[in-house]
Amino acid sequence: MEPDFWQSRWANNQIGFHEGKPNALLLKHFPRLSLDRGARIFLPLCGKTRDIFWLLSQGFKVAGAELSALAVEQLFAELGIAPVISAAGPLTHYSAPALDIFQGDIFDLSRQTLGPVDAIYDRAALVALPAPMRARYAVHLMDITATAPQLLLCFDYDQSLVDGPPFSVPPEETRALYGAAYGVSLLESTWLAGGLKGKHEAIEHVWLLDRA
Repeated sequence: MEPDFWQSRWANNQIGFHEGKPNALLLKHFPRLSLDRGARIFLPLCGKTRDIFWLLSQGFKVAGAELSALAVEQLFAELGIAPVISAAGPLTHYSAPALDIFQGDIFDLSRQTLGPVDAIYDRAALVALPAPMRARYAVHLMDITATAPQLLLCFDYDQSLVDGPPFSVPPEETRALYGAAYGVSLLESTWLAGGLKGKHEAIEHVWLLDRA
């Protein structure tokens, strides 16, 4: 999607993708990553997700990438934290104890700027991108994280019925994107309560991607 699309969504508060509480599938399946407290988790295209609040409360460090400065400002305001703001090349780095958010285009984020991470939690990044961008994103994500293990959530539905985002990413695509670098395990498939955008049937898949 073009950056202006997401900037407009945040500016107009059209953020139906934002959940007001930690994601239930994260709470259920996060232990499968087998991480010690203090591990650093990367959340691509993180918005102001409440999943960050939960991860911090559990003693983990969080790094995120987010296009919208408004989303990042709201995140820190809702956390009640005043970040230290600095330039990180073409990105803006918002930092606080145990928390680093890199605001700007995720494709401008390098491994050196991000720093080491122990795992990735992708709830809303892969599905936010149209098909032509997903392969580029997957390669970039693996590069900047040194192929860290992932907990990945995807939607699967009839794309002809409704335009994304979120886009449909069926199991065969997930395996094609990540199967060469990871052991790809489907942890759960469940019908999305209320349907996609309240209208269309969709399945939500939870994947564990571990180093092959």
